[in-house]
Amino acid sequence: MKAFFVFFFSIMTVNVIYAQNWDINALHTINSIDGKFVRNYSKSISNTTVYIVVGIPTAMALYAKLNGDDELLGDAVYIGTSVMGTFAITYGMKYIINRDRPFERYPDRVNAQERPQSPSFPSAHTASAFSLATALSIKYPKWYVIAPSALWACSVGFSRMNEGVHYPSDVFAGAVIGTGCAVANVYINKWLKKWLFPEKEKQTVLVY
Repeated sequence: MKAFFVFFFSIMTVNVIYAQNWDINALHTINSIDGKFVRNYSKSISNTTVYIVVGIPTAMALYAKLNGDDELLGDAVYIGTSVMGTFAITYGMKYIINRDRPFERYPDRVNAQERPQSPSFPSAHTASAFSLATALSIKYPKWYVIAPSALWACSVGFSRMNEGVHYPSDVFAGAVIGTGCAVANVYINKWLKKWLFPEKEKQTVLVY
């Protein structure tokens, strides 16, 4: 039995080391793409992500309020709460896991274009971008919404690695969390509507 546990933990240790090597090797490759266009593109995408994920649902809500569009307002609330939920989860995980940024752990292999102070895992930029992209695609399932949204979200993930501030595993985890939060929020919003507006739900059923 003792031999089994020694063997098991040896295999786990090798796998962890291999995964860490893959993570930093992949990041090094992406971070080394340093053409002027790529660097400027990554910087622009990274710097505007927060404004986009906050600005789109806010603009939708303001427009809906001004025009008395309850359906659009509901969409804005769903998209906004998806992004906020994602942001809260990722930042909670960051400080629980407390992973060092790649430029802190591998200063000789990572050329950081910026130096965020928060922990590395998962990528909040990527998570919020995928949450927004998924929420928009769910509410407006048209190719001209889905394709640009997906391309932009993937660009955010790439930019965070090219900037040298996140490992590929940080970005992958952020994409999964953001997508998952947006999907889960579909059902959460339905439950909230039934709980907050029970009379309206009953009237809707009677009309049908």
